[in-house]
Amino acid sequence: MNFAVFSRHATHVELCLFADTEAQRETQLIPLAGPTDEVWHGYVPGLQPGQLYGYRVAGPDEPHNGHRFNPRKLLFDPYAKAVGRGLTWHETLYGYFPGDRGGDLVADPHDSAPYAPLAAVVDESFDWAGDQHPHVAWPDTLIYELPIKGFTRQHPGVPESIRGTYLGLCSDAAIDHLRKLKVTAVELLPVQYHVDEHRLVQLGLTNYWGYNTLAFFAPDTRYASNREPASAVHEFKTMVRGLHGAGIEVILDVVYNHTAESGANGPTLSMRGLDNSVYYRLDPNDRRRYIDYAGTGNTLDLTSPPVLQLVMDSLRYWVQQMHVDGFRFDLATALARSPNAFNPRAPFLAAIRQDPVLSRVKLIAEPWDVGEGGFQVGGFPSGWSEWNGHYRDDVRRFWKGEGGIGPAATRLAGSSDLFRPLRRGTRASINFITAHDGFTLHDLVSYNEKHNEANGEQNRDGENANYSSNHGAEGPTGDQGTIAVREQQKRNLLATMMLSLGVPMLTAGDEIGRTQQGNNNAYCHDSPLTWLDWKLDEKRESLLAFTQRLTALRRRYSVLRRETFLTGNGPPLDTRKDAAWYGPAGKELAPEDWSRGDSRCFGVWLAGPDESGETDGLANCDLFIVLNGGTTPVNFHVPPPGPEHCWERILDTGHQHGERLFRLRGETSRIPPLAICVYRRRADGRPSDTNTP
Repeated sequence: MNFAVFSRHATHVELCLFADTEAQRETQLIPLAGPTDEVWHGYVPGLQPGQLYGYRVAGPDEPHNGHRFNPRKLLFDPYAKAVGRGLTWHETLYGYFPGDRGGDLVADPHDSAPYAPLAAVVDESFDWAGDQHPHVAWPDTLIYELPIKGFTRQHPGVPESIRGTYLGLCSDAAIDHLRKLKVTAVELLPVQYHVDEHRLVQLGLTNYWGYNTLAFFAPDTRYASNREPASAVHEFKTMVRGLHGAGIEVILDVVYNHTAESGANGPTLSMRGLDNSVYYRLDPNDRRRYIDYAGTGNTLDLTSPPVLQLVMDSLRYWVQQMHVDGFRFDLATALARSPNAFNPRAPFLAAIRQDPVLSRVKLIAEPWDVGEGGFQVGGFPSGWSEWNGHYRDDVRRFWKGEGGIGPAATRLAGSSDLFRPLRRGTRASINFITAHDGFTLHDLVSYNEKHNEANGEQNRDGENANYSSNHGAEGPTGDQGTIAVREQQKRNLLATMMLSLGVPMLTAGDEIGRTQQGNNNAYCHDSPLTWLDWKLDEKRESLLAFTQRLTALRRRYSVLRRETFLTGNGPPLDTRKDAAWYGPAGKELAPEDWSRGDSRCFGVWLAGPDESGETDGLANCDLFIVLNGGTTPVNFHVPPPGPEHCWERILDTGHQHGERLFRLRGETSRIPPLAICVYRRRADGRPSDTNTP
């Protein structure tokens, strides 16, 4: 095996080989040659897959200059493909004495080897059996965000031995659920090996979400049914192959904005000991301190060429060797600051754009971080899609009864206000109502306040802003009227997302009413609180069936999956423009109508690409969508559909199953309170198609 590791300022680097996971010390210590172009390297004959190893690195101990070398600390290889032994928290993992023993200025002399994580050599060969990337077009994409463990941990249809694992996700039962939802891509919460924070371990908690990465190349062994180092790699590839076989893409949520080493008083596990001043952003006025755009203590410096190379190599590895189809970048604004402000031409974004591998996969930004000017929705360059935080907030406000119809209509139409200025299309907007971070859909309509007491932070953590659409007393129970409204609000929020231009992202479990009992920051709970509960009662079965109906509707009608923004008002029958917006009286909305604060109901006529509405089994026909965000019913005059045509109502969220009700030809239709009704235009004499939405 050949070993190589970057360090610009090191004076000596040693490769440490370990006999097994119980070893307290290395069995062999091999000095590496170098540096050659700032890389230390050495070839070791006779090693086999499974070999455990780490590094010791000597160099200047000068915190005031940003150097934190300490050869007593065993360091994890940033390029390791597998984790052979996980971390065990111990005070010797810290490079400096904490607290009143000198802080980060006094180096700790104790050896961390018995407790440090170890890398493992793996055989990367795998029979992909002709695996191909599904290459699902953006307009046809439906993303399903899920945690590997929680998705199948309690699924009765998944064999018990593989529940909560990579193999569980590609089981027949899991894939069957995804297919029935018309999911085209799973977005996996972080699967790169992460460390549970020391504070959480002391509280008996864990970093369930995984946003505390240590190894950018190694799949986490927690999600393998077999805990041997090579098994995680093999099982991950098996999962990808199985999902691809079902036509489902795999998108990884990746955390390159920070590492598990935290701030100045954090542990020395890898990059801090390899070359702290190169890997991390340091305060130029006090290089003992870290610039923290992630809220975790440190920020990786992607303006540094070796660090940028590390991230790019990692991304290419996951595409080329692990066959993933794209990435969602956590706190992506932090990756694109150069030097400090967000820059759409930052080195990282420029490198991605010109890369022949990475420029062709799905790229999704979480377009914010915790630094000044960090909220950058709409600011990323061409080729990127973004989590649209404005979409989430405006849609929630509309159904809560706050704000007018203008923001809701803008989000329904693809958020051109955010993405048109840089000449990007509707695919730039990842539309979501909930995500892993925040309330579940059920809790959103059931709780007015967060309930994060179990997190050990006195309920101070989590998002404080309240966009709950709850219209009754808070809590998991209530009278029948309150419960009915909550169920209807779930249908409204899901329907809005599936009817909007852009790319919808459904959070795992929302389709079956998953609850976290009001906890909107459940990152630290690996328990039934966060696992999906697959025991479905009548309400949850009904919600699942309704969600499946919605995704089938979106899949069928091409007008909901258009790639370009709406360009003008109608009426579509006269001009065949793409849309026209109406008020309840059946007249097109005037500019002043959009700013009326008391307006809670509007409709939009979306013109399909086929003028007759008769081809491809009505897939290309016109749709008319009415949203009533008010608490009283509205008599809405639906505009005439034209000669020999009618409107057929195909969805009504005011009914439990959203069933089709009747036809009309340009007359008044009663829209229930807090409801969405969808109509399709068709030839009046054509028989109803009762088998599809």
